[in-house]
Amino acid sequence: MSFWNFSDRISIKVNSRLTLKKSQVGFIQRFLKERLKKSMKPIRKEVSWKFLDEFRGKVFDSTWPTLPQVLHISQIRFPDRPCFVDFEGVAGAKNSLTYTQVWNKVVELSNWFIANGVKKGDRVAVSGKNSPEWATVYFAAMNAGAIIVPIDYALHENEIENLLKASKPVMLFVDEEKYEVFSKKKKGLKIYSLSPKYGKLYVYNLKTEKKVKLPEVSEKDTAAILFTSGTTGIPKGVVLTHENLVSDCFIAQQNLIILETDVFYALLPVHHAYTMQAAMICPVSCGASIVFGKSMAVSRLMKELKEGGITLMLGVPLLYNKLYSGILKGVAAKGKAVSLLIKFIMNLSYFVKIVFKKNIGHFLLKSVLEAANLTTIRVAICGGGPLASSVFKGFNAMGIDFIQGYGLTETSPIVALNPLEHFKIESVGQDFSPWEEVKIINPNEEGIGEIVIKGPMVMKGYYNMPDETKAVFTEDGYFKTGDLGWMDSEHYIMLSGRAKNVIVTDGGKNVYPEEIEDSFQLYYDVEQIMVRSYIMDAEHKSEGIESLIYPSDDMLARLGVERKDSVTSDAVFAELKAIVDKVNKTLQPYARISKITVLQEPLEMTTTKKVKRNLLNVKNTEKAPAKKTAKSAAKKTTAKPTSAVKTKTVGKPAAEKKTVAVKKTVKASAKTEVKKAPAKTAAKTQTKTAAKKAPAEKTKKTKK
Repeated sequence: MSFWNFSDRISIKVNSRLTLKKSQVGFIQRFLKERLKKSMKPIRKEVSWKFLDEFRGKVFDSTWPTLPQVLHISQIRFPDRPCFVDFEGVAGAKNSLTYTQVWNKVVELSNWFIANGVKKGDRVAVSGKNSPEWATVYFAAMNAGAIIVPIDYALHENEIENLLKASKPVMLFVDEEKYEVFSKKKKGLKIYSLSPKYGKLYVYNLKTEKKVKLPEVSEKDTAAILFTSGTTGIPKGVVLTHENLVSDCFIAQQNLIILETDVFYALLPVHHAYTMQAAMICPVSCGASIVFGKSMAVSRLMKELKEGGITLMLGVPLLYNKLYSGILKGVAAKGKAVSLLIKFIMNLSYFVKIVFKKNIGHFLLKSVLEAANLTTIRVAICGGGPLASSVFKGFNAMGIDFIQGYGLTETSPIVALNPLEHFKIESVGQDFSPWEEVKIINPNEEGIGEIVIKGPMVMKGYYNMPDETKAVFTEDGYFKTGDLGWMDSEHYIMLSGRAKNVIVTDGGKNVYPEEIEDSFQLYYDVEQIMVRSYIMDAEHKSEGIESLIYPSDDMLARLGVERKDSVTSDAVFAELKAIVDKVNKTLQPYARISKITVLQEPLEMTTTKKVKRNLLNVKNTEKAPAKKTAKSAAKKTTAKPTSAVKTKTVGKPAAEKKTVAVKKTVKASAKTEVKKAPAKTAAKTQTKTAAKKAPAEKTKKTKK
């Protein structure tokens, strides 16, 4: 991220008489934290949907309005506020549509749908980059009683075709890049364009003079079928009702206040449940604006952040890691003295924020934020996976309210969100009780078990998959997330990993690959990493931990190594081994990486930057024993190969056998170690208190 240029832009002055010793600051911090501990407890505010009572019986009649009704209510409340915004005008000029303009376009298109034979329950598919046109199709299809089927535009053509066969839509709206492809394969499917390039077939040119009657649509009707990313299996069509999506929208706002003056940045693909809910449905419910970003190209990103006046940004760990790394690199380029000064100010800012609930970082570090075009950001939300604690803390220290959330497509998707006034770095969020129920089932000796959920945001089921639907619900109606973790006494959720990915060691210990992978987030020489098990000893069938690493371009450039030569480069391996060694020191003996595989080609990822584990199949170029090992490991994986790798075992076989003995020692002392395990294996840095108390708290909760 060398694009961050802070030259001549940092002008921070600090009073030279500020000479508190580190010990003094530490004492003050501990003293104030103890005194203010009670005041730091979260306060439940008035329900965010109380204003709906004004429109009940006028716009809608049930508990929750439908999604088009949510838009209509905001149009009544904020008719002239900007709703949809993009930078697709002449020479990248800003385009803006008010709530009234958007509502009129939605009504116009929904009437056209009815006039052209779309009936209640029909599917309408849309596949394209983020845009006002995409969102218009989304709301209009639902307003016409149809079910929207958003499809990832980045999928291969055959993958899109498979999803079309599964959902059987009557119409498909696509970007101009794929219009020609699908218009030639029509096969009875009507194709329309999200781009004005195709004139009469362009979404905003679809109009009718016919008088039509819109069907009655209720909160219980299906609103959308969202296909999962398929990181660990075959994509499933998640059936979500209006009640699912709307209830989740308003309930999630108990932990986050949204203002009608907010400007959301829909940068991540809007077909994904996370962006769809948090960056489109939620802002629409409050009369806020949405800036649709189509590309993560640096120049475009910086332009839209600045000119769009973004106040609320949504991202995944990878995006925030790169942003933070860019800021740190820019600061480091100013020299050691400036770096130390800024580090001191950030620590001071974070202390004041935690203890006094005052945001001074936004003022003290204004120059740093200006250089990154982040001065307008009020809140940054991270989802899609746990974030490194240092990044979480860093953004908060710079004056940006930074929080994490947790959810799944099957839960519309938000299940938990860190409240701004009482966040926990080690947590992915606090649940929304009493409006939903979250609990841990089948906990292990460390208190870690599967997270299950019950509430109005939980899906109806998987489309045309009754057996799969039945399999993911408990007998008492809780949805089984497949995620492992634990909860503290304040209903904060701590994630460990996916149940499918857990590695069970010879000593009976559970290793969570995601936790190990998270430990590499701020090692920028590691572009991608995936952790899995491998057969360490074929005779005894003992397993070790393998890391598959795709090194960064920056590292290769620094070492003067071409990508094609990276898998055979001793220098590359030495650099990666040094990083692995550092991470290993933070892990329990049984969770340490004993094998490094260098990849020449990147791992395939979803559009939300998650590795598609089910598509991994590494071709090994090692000698016979290594080939046998790789072959054994590959039996668990399928399909698309990642070519050219170099594999080396870290340490000697004898040392690996000793590790088994260590595991046994750890198991023998399980009573003393069990309380520390979640803290030591987690990627997040937890306080000693949290680490010791967590298992006891969650064990008690589970028993209840």
